[in-house]
Amino acid sequence: MGDKLIKNKYFLYATEFFAGMSVMAVELGASRLTAPYFSSSQIVWTVIIGVIMIAMAVGNLWGGNMADKSKSPDRLYGRVILAAIWIALIPFVGRWLIAGITVLLALFITKNFLVWAALVACLVIFAFPCVLLGTVTPSLTKFTVDNLDDTGKTVGRLNALNTIGSIIGTFVPTFITIPAVGTAATFLIFAGVLAALGILYFASARKRVVKGIVAVVLIAGLCFALPTYSFAFWDEEVTVEDESIYHYLQVKDSDTQTILSTNVLFGVQSIRIKDRELTGMYYDYALAAPVMAGMTGGDNDSRSVMILGMGSGTYATYVDKYFPGAAIRGAEIDEKIVDIASDYFDLPDRVEVAVADGRAYLTATEERFDVIMVDAYQDITIPFQLSSVEFFSAVKEHLKPGGVMVVNLNMTSAQEGSINNYLCDTMASVFAHTYTVNVSGNTNTEVFCTDSGELPSTFAAARGRLENPDYAAMMERVEQGLTEYWGGGHILTDDKAPVELLGMRVLDELIGDELAYYKELFRNGEFTFDF
Repeated sequence: MGDKLIKNKYFLYATEFFAGMSVMAVELGASRLTAPYFSSSQIVWTVIIGVIMIAMAVGNLWGGNMADKSKSPDRLYGRVILAAIWIALIPFVGRWLIAGITVLLALFITKNFLVWAALVACLVIFAFPCVLLGTVTPSLTKFTVDNLDDTGKTVGRLNALNTIGSIIGTFVPTFITIPAVGTAATFLIFAGVLAALGILYFASARKRVVKGIVAVVLIAGLCFALPTYSFAFWDEEVTVEDESIYHYLQVKDSDTQTILSTNVLFGVQSIRIKDRELTGMYYDYALAAPVMAGMTGGDNDSRSVMILGMGSGTYATYVDKYFPGAAIRGAEIDEKIVDIASDYFDLPDRVEVAVADGRAYLTATEERFDVIMVDAYQDITIPFQLSSVEFFSAVKEHLKPGGVMVVNLNMTSAQEGSINNYLCDTMASVFAHTYTVNVSGNTNTEVFCTDSGELPSTFAAARGRLENPDYAAMMERVEQGLTEYWGGGHILTDDKAPVELLGMRVLDELIGDELAYYKELFRNGEFTFDF
């Protein structure tokens, strides 16, 4: 029966199809598994794609040599089962390896850390199964070619099936399995498909079924572990852990605060403090924008605020509290984050939220606003389309006379030519007046842009009319730190906006400063481990 099965070209074609599908599933799973550690930037995507393609090339060469030496498909399907086992283990073992590799490399590398850490992690975790799957095409070529006259046609079919499988393997994880059941389950699903191919072959040939039994037992056992699976394996206080098309999502909800994180290791995206009105964070500083736009007269029914990158809606909630009557709009690309905002952050019902990219929203609407808040930058993950002259020009077109744009920058650096230099210079090239204020206690900077030459005087006068003493004190702090920014020549455009490379430079600087601190403690004998 084994000979009949291997002579059935449809089985061989199915092997080629699912091998191609599984490679792409691994690639997309790799991007999600590494995102909490290295971000989901174009830099990391480049590393992942590069490693996978190198692995496939090595697999093609190795598979070609093996095919010429092997008279039986036994070794091929043995490699398929081995790839299935490895892929099944990736989400459970890989997260520990990524964390360990990151910590180890941080001791030695301070330049281009993100690239090196992502490269080493991908090579260790994802390269091997892709090498094994890369051996499939040259091996199957040998067993599917009946005569030399059909070689071109047969090879063409194999490549076409591999490509079609790759296409489906791109869409299924992104739009179906990862949002529905998660990254770990996605790895197990595709590992199960590969294991099934190998088991079917060996069972039909009545030999070497032990490999298949091992794969089945392992994958089944890992499936039972899924209910307790967590990316943040070091943290037991996570209330919600979920995945969307765009993000890994994590919510922590306690008696004192609620936190949303889309990046486990590198801080939080949104926070709500339950036992006090203001947080002392950048949201408070950004609340100066409505005051600068003169929204303190008490009659805000004709006023409006737009938030691009609304997140959990902390800023929208503040605006609703301090400027009742003002229309509040929000654009958030991730629908699951919008749901989290309502379920855990008490987003007011009257806030209108569009599930859309911020720039696409502006393009589609003709509405003009008193304030537009841009809060779409997180670490080096800065959408280039939300950082260019063309984008800020679109924002300007959607502001009313005297309107104010406020932008939250989160990677302050003293370096000349840093990412924030570029962003501020670009904003200053569009608006007549640009002002900055550094947020106390962290690396955030708030940038206020307007075409009105009366912003300082308007702000001072409006601040004096604030009735809430805590809010008034916060605005006084903003006024004291407000500095006019004079633009330079670092301009970002839709055609040229290397925001991620610029952000990586700042990340290297921050990592270097942090490591220098701990190295100094170690040299002085002040660094100890507490167990």
